[in-house]
Amino acid sequence: MNNLRRLILKGSMAAGTLGVAAGAGLLVPSQALAAWPKEAFGQKTLDGALSVLLGSDEMGESADVSIKAPEIAENGAVVPVTVTASMANVESITIAAPNNPAPLVASFDFASGAHGYASTRIKMGKSGDVIAIVKADGKLYSARKNVKVTIGGCGG
Repeated sequence: MNNLRRLILKGSMAAGTLGVAAGAGLLVPSQALAAWPKEAFGQKTLDGALSVLLGSDEMGESADVSIKAPEIAENGAVVPVTVTASMANVESITIAAPNNPAPLVASFDFASGAHGYASTRIKMGKSGDVIAIVKADGKLYSARKNVKVTIGGCGG
């Protein structure tokens, strides 16, 4: 019983210390925040967002890119999306929902040798396609899946 109490006290102290450090701004991921492509995520068209983010909007459909998302999303505020790219030299995976007010939803950059896999939850304002764009060896490949939204997530 005494060991359990010590363990709880140590855990509470560690959590409290991390909370104070985060609150004081000591644990801010400044490098990640500095690299955030604000201009790309602010674009109102998918072509504009891809041009700013990836340098091009020219992409071709590929069987090596698979996107997993529900056919019907009961709540557009939390639509699970998983993208897998089976090709070599994946540089990034970008997820877009063209019917959203800001179509660029997420972008993941990969280190050399990483597997092309990304999973997240996105917001969708209304039904439409979810598009996965994979950049590999400097070229863009895509896959799309239509998702029907029953309750809006982007202010709906």
